[in-house]
Amino acid sequence: MFGFQHWAALLFFLVMGYLLIRWAKKKEERVQQQIAMYMAFFLSLTLIAWTSTKIYLNGFDIKEDLPLHLCNIVSLLLPVFAITRKRWMYEILLFWILAGTSQAMITPDLVNGFPHYNYLKYWIVHAGLVIFILYMTVVFKMYPTVKSIFKSFLALQGYFILMLLVNKWLGSNYFFISHKPEHGSLLDYFGDWPYYILVAELILFPYFFLIYLPFHLSRRKIISQKADPGS
Repeated sequence: MFGFQHWAALLFFLVMGYLLIRWAKKKEERVQQQIAMYMAFFLSLTLIAWTSTKIYLNGFDIKEDLPLHLCNIVSLLLPVFAITRKRWMYEILLFWILAGTSQAMITPDLVNGFPHYNYLKYWIVHAGLVIFILYMTVVFKMYPTVKSIFKSFLALQGYFILMLLVNKWLGSNYFFISHKPEHGSLLDYFGDWPYYILVAELILFPYFFLIYLPFHLSRRKIISQKADPGS
């Protein structure tokens, strides 16, 4: 964490995401939609290829390698969202990605470094999700509302309950409910199990509001400019 390979990955995807979004904004909507589709299917297929490789090499562990961590589930949902561009999916995925996936980029749960496939898969999926949701926001002008916070929060509670049942059945640790990540994360500051879960739940709602704040301020600025064109 915070070594050269960590900073290099963050910088690389930051630059790539910025250039891609800036370039796509100038294209016609047909091309913009194609790019969204390519990104969505690429991220989903990256996860499927990683899982298939694990199975082929007899390294698949049902307690660890099912695509049930939040970022993996989101990756599998992306093609559906890219095709339909359903607003309710955007509202849920935006906060899941910006709250969860971005945190995974800051504190990566990784053992292998570059060029190991685990390293490449981790950064392609996690950074790719952030770039994708920002792409949909900026290019297609999809923005959340206050209601989006509640929708995303309630959907996450449903996912939490589902993972509780799955972990109890498999003896696994999907969604990091059974114990904290082994390689360090923000959860380390929230106490031991099960207190870190309670703390995370308590701060999640304010955290979603914090993510929403830039959208709210941007909307107010646009409304103000329309009301006073000479400003």
